[in-house]
Amino acid sequence: MTTETENKSGRVLVIAGSDAGGGAGIQADIKAIMAMGGYAMTAVTAITVQDTTGVHDVHPIPISTVISQMKVCLADIGADAIKTGMLGRAELVEQTAEILDERARETPRIIDPVMVATSGDRLVDRRAVESIASLLVPGAALVTPNAPEAEILTGKSVDGVNGQRRAAEALLKRGARGALVKGGHIPGNPVIDVLQTVHGEWIFESGRIDTTSTHGTGCTLASAISARIAIGDDTQDAVEAARDYLHRAIAEAKGFGKGHGPVHHGWPLDKQDER
Repeated sequence: MTTETENKSGRVLVIAGSDAGGGAGIQADIKAIMAMGGYAMTAVTAITVQDTTGVHDVHPIPISTVISQMKVCLADIGADAIKTGMLGRAELVEQTAEILDERARETPRIIDPVMVATSGDRLVDRRAVESIASLLVPGAALVTPNAPEAEILTGKSVDGVNGQRRAAEALLKRGARGALVKGGHIPGNPVIDVLQTVHGEWIFESGRIDTTSTHGTGCTLASAISARIAIGDDTQDAVEAARDYLHRAIAEAKGFGKGHGPVHHGWPLDKQDER
């Protein structure tokens, strides 16, 4: 008899924006999912004119086109996990939630509530935040906010582990089945991430790396988690594996760009070449 895990084949549908510089967004999502052994499909929500120094312009894709991308991927290939990134507009959040409820209700959803770029640029409006909180958080397999995003979503102060715990609890009370409140924006060493699910709590620690190559870390982590869940990992195992992958990707970043450079998504391929 086959198990649910054996039936999973690592298919991840990513609904997010494109980053011209390749460090974040859809580009980071695809790289991370492939590195973790998954298969990436995409519904592009916006084209950003973006590099390591900031977001210079944003060109939203028509909502009907975004929804059509989702529909054809789900109808033809299917998905073992769905990951959302930059959605930007309340109308898109609303229609995305509607399609997912209609066509992928039982598929695990990993919600990365992308609100602020590493450069500090705001990427969503207030109505979109409210829509994410009311439509995408409930029922999510995992929500992955950083500290500022967790504060926006929950209204809780997130300046340490206790704040991270309170925010995670609030997200579970709103209907999420799991919440990973990340600590990268909180000063101190080590970096501490707090994971709470309906099954318990886990605290993850890793040494802070002194680097400016942190562009796209949130996208990368959420997508790596999505790939592992799509393959069949439990949430806590997926988070642990994805954190290990990201930590090494930061450590081996190549220093590209004049601002916050990208991590090295392809480091596992380098290690294969060495064997």
